[in-house]
Amino acid sequence: MDNFLSALSGISWWVWILIVLLLVAIRDIFFQRAHTISHNFPIVGHLRYWLESIGPEMRQYFVANNREELPFNRIERSWIYASAKRENNYEGFGTDRDIYAHQHIFIKNRMMAYKIGGDHPNVKDKTFIPCAKVIGAYNKRKKPYRPASVINVSAMSFGSLSAAAIESLNVGVGKAGAYHNTGEGGLSPYHQKGGDVIFHFGTGYFGVRSDDGNFSMEKLISLVSDNPCIKAIEIKLSQGAKPGKGGVLPGAKITPEIAKIRGVEVGKDVLSPATHKAFDSVPELLQLIEDIAEQTGLPVGIKGAIGKLDQWEELADLMIKTGKGPDFITVDGGEGGTGAAPPSFADHVSLPWVYGFSSLYKMFVERNLTHRIVFIGSGRLGFPAKAAMAFAMGVDVINVAREAMMSIGCIQAQVCHTNRCPSGVATQSKWLQSGIHVPLKSDRLAQYFKTFRKELLEITHAAGYEHPCQFTMDDVQVNVDDDFLHSDLKSTYGYEKAKVTFNRMHELQDCTYLGGKHFHGIVK
Repeated sequence: MDNFLSALSGISWWVWILIVLLLVAIRDIFFQRAHTISHNFPIVGHLRYWLESIGPEMRQYFVANNREELPFNRIERSWIYASAKRENNYEGFGTDRDIYAHQHIFIKNRMMAYKIGGDHPNVKDKTFIPCAKVIGAYNKRKKPYRPASVINVSAMSFGSLSAAAIESLNVGVGKAGAYHNTGEGGLSPYHQKGGDVIFHFGTGYFGVRSDDGNFSMEKLISLVSDNPCIKAIEIKLSQGAKPGKGGVLPGAKITPEIAKIRGVEVGKDVLSPATHKAFDSVPELLQLIEDIAEQTGLPVGIKGAIGKLDQWEELADLMIKTGKGPDFITVDGGEGGTGAAPPSFADHVSLPWVYGFSSLYKMFVERNLTHRIVFIGSGRLGFPAKAAMAFAMGVDVINVAREAMMSIGCIQAQVCHTNRCPSGVATQSKWLQSGIHVPLKSDRLAQYFKTFRKELLEITHAAGYEHPCQFTMDDVQVNVDDDFLHSDLKSTYGYEKAKVTFNRMHELQDCTYLGGKHFHGIVK
């Protein structure tokens, strides 16, 4: 044995490499049939698969230009990173964007910009922009709510995102006076770190789920009663990534903590159906909204990706007939988001945000219903110019998901669905998420929101307005096509935005229902 070990130790390192390569070649040629390339080209074929695996990173860092990548290009990501870190987010020597490209946004500035007075709230705080409407005011809910920020965190659940990421987002929105939508994974302890919360549930009813997998009003009432951080409730009808499609949460990913929060069994696959069990029709949905609002006292809204309008028209007609209806509607873009989906859904099912929102809002404008609803936009709107366009189209508040993720460290690796997120944001790996330092990342989320609001407010003032809700569709031009080069939003989408009641920013600051428990030193 000693002679054998001595002989092995005498073999040169390069011989060992040749032996390993020989073994790999023998395996490729004689034993594996799954991969044609590595069978036909042993050893060398593996290089092809390795290069393919790092292709997205190679293109992102070395190949694609600054404006080329999707869903967010390098300039957009860099602006978020710099804004979150309070670094220089300016660009010099003029824009490198093709300003004649299709859908490019132009915001019309006024000859003389809006000037704020000496006692104006924005003199003290250049980031203060609450929602101009109060959610639940029209329907006289017991606990109306005015979001203290026009930019907020969209629905992303614990399970999809890591505990450290959820906690960073919640602490951050508390610092920025914004709200945090729970997503459909239930209310976790990480959602209860100081920020206002919108409790969101979908077809799985996680967190408010009965033993048979149906919706439990009793659990919802108890949840709201025990958690005053919940300011409103959102019922998800569909989402941009996969409208009309359910999902499966594999049992292997269901830890005891996730099982307790979601109200499911440990280690057992959980099905999220494509449709709801709690209602089968628009009248039943409307009744559920009213029942939840009555039982909890909170405003209740719905979220959907827009396609066909027939059932939305039925809802609007019922609102006219009954005088009831949702307190807010979140319109999700068909561009998709953090939710994993088959390409056939992510690429083709439901309308992009600008087409979906304009179609839906136009229908509510025609029925004179917009004053009853707070419209929330969600679909790559986390940039000041895009937000200004959204407000001009009729949005009252915007939600951001991927932009918020980037502010706390997401690098757009696009592996959210694999549990291998390198930044620790979209993974349950304890090691990967240990890289997220909550105090630092929460500061960055808050700073991104504040920078966003500051620049949106500066654009608003440049256009001659005090609040973004005052934007009209004549204030924004977009490039249309080669025959009709550019047009205002009114001509492009065929409707006029309804006027939002707004007098002065002071009234929003003094509102009894203003959100943000410690926002700007206001303890509520």
